[in-house]
Amino acid sequence: MIESFNEKDFDLVIEPSKSVKNYWNDLWRFRELFIFLAWRDILVRYKQTVIGLSWSIIRPFLTMVVMTIIFGKLAKMPTDGNVPYPILVYAAMLPWQFFSTSFSEASNSLITNSNMLTKIYFPRLIIPASTVIVNFVDFLISFVILIGLMIWYHYVPSWTILYLPLFLGLAFLSAMGAGLYVAALNVKYRDFRYIVPFVVQFGMYISPVGFSSNNIPEKWRLLYSINPMVGVIDGFRWSITGGESKIFLPGMILSIGLIMLLLIFSIWYFRKMEKTFADIV
Repeated sequence: MIESFNEKDFDLVIEPSKSVKNYWNDLWRFRELFIFLAWRDILVRYKQTVIGLSWSIIRPFLTMVVMTIIFGKLAKMPTDGNVPYPILVYAAMLPWQFFSTSFSEASNSLITNSNMLTKIYFPRLIIPASTVIVNFVDFLISFVILIGLMIWYHYVPSWTILYLPLFLGLAFLSAMGAGLYVAALNVKYRDFRYIVPFVVQFGMYISPVGFSSNNIPEKWRLLYSINPMVGVIDGFRWSITGGESKIFLPGMILSIGLIMLLLIFSIWYFRKMEKTFADIV
């Protein structure tokens, strides 16, 4: 005897595996979706724009010019060694823009892709991670300006620039950690979409973007390094300026430790909240 079933007799449950190993295996199995989302965001970002990819160059360049005038010309802030002030500022603008844009877009990524969350299963971590990769493409484009500045000022970097990928990796981990945590919060508490722009704007003022962190009094350097981006920016400057921008080692260790703690906590919290995304998004 064949019984008929009504679809109302069943509940569709979309949630991640509780096994950590299975979850990371799922991330690898859905790698093509990760690539698709990243490529889609790249195309959408520059679709029907007049200037196109040039926006990735114009925005950091104009910010660098403004900060050079305000901090270098008007405030007379000293540079590090013989480094031209525009290079000093732009060496900090690169990681800060990468972090701030990645953090902002990752924090809203789950809401933007809410239709996907309620229809199929895939590791939700793919969505905010793909937005960070998109901004890495912008970072590479913006790097062209730095090369142009070095040619203009006849500035030749030393072997320390080989460490640049290491500090870029720290910027990536910072953006992922902060973005995952706020993305999970933003699903449940939509007020965070208004808080994030304020945090980004405030963060630029308390980070050594327009000035060197060597201008901070020695007794406050460690406290200042509680901001993880201080270590990242100092590392970028040290790599690009050939060591003329000194690294405050205790502060760098503190920044790296905080970045790793933030990332671990954010992944734990994101996975904890992930099973509820489809219900409350």
